[in-house]
Amino acid sequence: MQDTLTTIGFDADDTLWHNERFFQLTQAYFAELLADHAERDHLMDRLLEAEKRNIRHYGYGIKGFTLSMIETAIEVTDDRVPARIIRQLIEAGQEMLAHPIELLPHAREAIEATAATHRVLLITKGDLIDQERKLAQSGLGELFDGVEIVSEKSVSTYHMIFDQYDGPSASMMVGNSMRSDVVAPIQAGCWGVYVPHGLVWEIERAETPTSHPRFRELRDLGDLAPLVAAIS
Repeated sequence: MQDTLTTIGFDADDTLWHNERFFQLTQAYFAELLADHAERDHLMDRLLEAEKRNIRHYGYGIKGFTLSMIETAIEVTDDRVPARIIRQLIEAGQEMLAHPIELLPHAREAIEATAATHRVLLITKGDLIDQERKLAQSGLGELFDGVEIVSEKSVSTYHMIFDQYDGPSASMMVGNSMRSDVVAPIQAGCWGVYVPHGLVWEIERAETPTSHPRFRELRDLGDLAPLVAAIS
């Protein structure tokens, strides 16, 4: 496989558009609804445990998150959670699914600049319908040479995707998740470019591979095109 950079993968949620802040706002609302039944820190710990358990059942995304909130509400109330709270949690999930897309700074410019010289892919995980909705509303869809919506971003996933082109060694992944968008691609043989967002889901935390020669960290997407030019 060649080492010349030819293919660039972009994460979607919290790399190209806002996402995690809506989860955190809904978690705050969840804590308010269950305030008479559990302390906030305990409730958030139980919710995180439920999310981890349920990823293998429901995958990533708002639907699984909503079901995890309902499951947690049932658990912390010993099966006595009022039906109105269940209804309110369902409505909160529906509101998240309908929330308009807000692009992050430099998102479009970064894709356009790199697409002029390289193959660009969108590589995101989560619910297929919701991710397709967000991509359509973002107005960025026509800029990509390919779109991959996967159930998990693992080493094998990146091999599966980039092996269709010039291989991982000729590929770069750009994203805000250290675990999914940086560490896993580097382990697959890609470049891993970290673009901090500020809000991080606990499940996506991982040790920063600072000393790895294929790790880079940017202030924001505005710094991506110069990096790509330097590596290429």
